[in-house]
Amino acid sequence: MSRSKLKKFSEIAERENVLEAGNELYGQLPGKWRDVQFENNNPLILEIGCGRGEYTVGMARLFPDKNFIGVDIKGARLWKGSTMAMAEELDNVAFLRVFVEQITEHFVPGEVDEIWITFPDPRPRDRDIKRRLTSPRFLQLYKELLKPEGKVHLKTDNQDLFDYTLEVLQQEVPVKDLLHTTDLYQSDLQEHTMGIYTTYEQRYLQEGIKIKYLQFRFS
Repeated sequence: MSRSKLKKFSEIAERENVLEAGNELYGQLPGKWRDVQFENNNPLILEIGCGRGEYTVGMARLFPDKNFIGVDIKGARLWKGSTMAMAEELDNVAFLRVFVEQITEHFVPGEVDEIWITFPDPRPRDRDIKRRLTSPRFLQLYKELLKPEGKVHLKTDNQDLFDYTLEVLQQEVPVKDLLHTTDLYQSDLQEHTMGIYTTYEQRYLQEGIKIKYLQFRFS
C-alpha cells in the first residue's frame, strides 16, 4: 500500500465527519444520526457507493437544511469528500465507510428520506448480477431504510445497467412514480439532478456518452 493511501487512512480515522470501524460512534448511530451526528431533525439523504463524495458534497452545498451521508468502502475515496466538506465547513455532511451489504446495520427502518446511486460499477458479468447496486437484494435493503414515500435516484452512463434496472423495477420489485430517460440532459428530468456533475460524468459527456437517469418510490 502506498504511503499516500496510508496517510489518508490515518487522517480519516481522526475525522468527525467519517464513521468507520474503530471510531467511537461507529455502529452506535442507528436511529440517532440526526440527534448525535448532525444535531438537528432535518431530512437524511444517502448516496450509496459515493466514491469521492462529489455528489454528496454537491447536494450539501445546495441544501444546508438537509443532512447528507456518503456511503462507500474505499477509504482513500472518502478522504476526498471528507476533505472537501471540511474545507467548506459543511456540517451537514458525513461519510460512512462500510460495505453496502451492511448498510441496514447502521440505520433503523424508515430513518432515511432519500437515496442516490450515482455511477455505480455496472458489474457487466452475469455472475456478478447480485452485486449490482440495483439488484433486487440491494433494492430490498433500500426499501427497509427509506420512509414510506422515500425516493430513489439512479444516474449512470451504462446502458446495460440502466436496462437491467428498468427490467427489475418493472418485473420484479413493485414501485410507483417511476420516471426515466436515456438522455438526461435532453429531457425535462434534468432539474431533478440539481446540476451536479461528478468528474467522471463530465468526462462521459465530453466523450459524447449520454447520461441515463431514473427515479422511483417503492410501492
